[in-house]
Amino acid sequence: MSKTHYEFKPWNVGRWIIWSLFALVLLVAPKLFTSSLSVTMLTQMGIAIIACLSYNILLGQGGMLSFGHAVYTGLGSYMAIHALNAVSSGSMPIPVSLIPLVGGVAGLFFAILFGYVTTKKAGTPFAMITLGMAELVFAMSLMFSEFFGGEAGVSGNRVAGDPFMGITFGPPIQVYYLIAIYTFVCVALMYAFTRTPLGRILNAVRDNPERVEFIGYNTQIVRYLAFMIAGFFAGISGGLAAINFEIVTAEVVGAARSGGYLLFTFLGGATFFFGPIIGGVLMVLASVLLSELTKAWLLYLGLIFLFMVMYAPGGIASLIMMNLRVASFGRLREIWVSYLALGVTALVILLGAGAMVEMIYHLKLDAAMGDTVRYLGMELNAKAASSWFGAVFVTLTGLGIFELARREYSRQWAAIQTDIEKEIKRRETQ
Repeated sequence: MSKTHYEFKPWNVGRWIIWSLFALVLLVAPKLFTSSLSVTMLTQMGIAIIACLSYNILLGQGGMLSFGHAVYTGLGSYMAIHALNAVSSGSMPIPVSLIPLVGGVAGLFFAILFGYVTTKKAGTPFAMITLGMAELVFAMSLMFSEFFGGEAGVSGNRVAGDPFMGITFGPPIQVYYLIAIYTFVCVALMYAFTRTPLGRILNAVRDNPERVEFIGYNTQIVRYLAFMIAGFFAGISGGLAAINFEIVTAEVVGAARSGGYLLFTFLGGATFFFGPIIGGVLMVLASVLLSELTKAWLLYLGLIFLFMVMYAPGGIASLIMMNLRVASFGRLREIWVSYLALGVTALVILLGAGAMVEMIYHLKLDAAMGDTVRYLGMELNAKAASSWFGAVFVTLTGLGIFELARREYSRQWAAIQTDIEKEIKRRETQ
């Protein structure tokens, strides 16, 4: 019997609020942070968010650990910078604002080209194949200097073509808003992908590929399609980077860039959609701010990654969601003191351990500058026993108190989780 009326689902008000707030943040961020450094960082955050989310299509949604995602962001950057130069010379009549789509098409093309072979296998073989592809492309970037520009790279000028309504993309704020528009649209499209049948079956391939094969789906084709979609958005990220920096070098296809996408997507939380957004923000903060504060920033970053793998494998997003669950049952206020104790003692440990790291780096790298090293406004003598004793004492004291606070927190957390499970079962029986 055919229906004689239409049915409408109610609007998801929460989802509309979240997306409206996201758009509002992108709109007003440069109004709140007005310095040139802030605008530069916000611009790079938009690029990193798209790159990390595209990587998470592979890692978080498809369970595919890739060591070569920079191949697609990097080749997208190269094609975009060449397209930008073609626009400048007048041989390609397209507006600069569409150059990122050139990068996206390039990323899609190379994902089609490399992806069929790459996605033939899953798990560890897939990871090794992506690593081999990454090394192959990086080697080619140094061999074919006509296209890749050799060690100097390829440079361009984004102020090309006729201005549109006074927009030339010369001022950084104009580039920011271009990237903000692309960021919003790409994030929305990638979220929409997670709600499609392909996105759902990709999750099933991640969780139980044998059962997916049993019900009639080709898991290799599913992985291949997801790989192409990830390559497209990665290429858009690369195209935006080409416009922003106006230069593309071999570093953009290097292993360090691919490792950065993996590390920060994991830190943000690969199991939640908004996790890579957090990871993209952290990626820029680490590479711009932390690298300026200390030469040992990669060591600190490695230690943070190590502790996250050990104690919070779901990333920052999982910690947020776990505590939101506790808050929804009105129990979060019971453990805020434990959180405060853990935070303070962790800072004490970081203070002591950081002092030792900075003194070691000073002795190894800056010994000619004298024995004194400045650390958080203090002067430490890298060769004095008192400085080393103080750093070790602070570190060990912080570790001892942290362990006590952690045990108390674990006890409280276990009790709260038990009560929550009982409450859930009680509600189900009503």
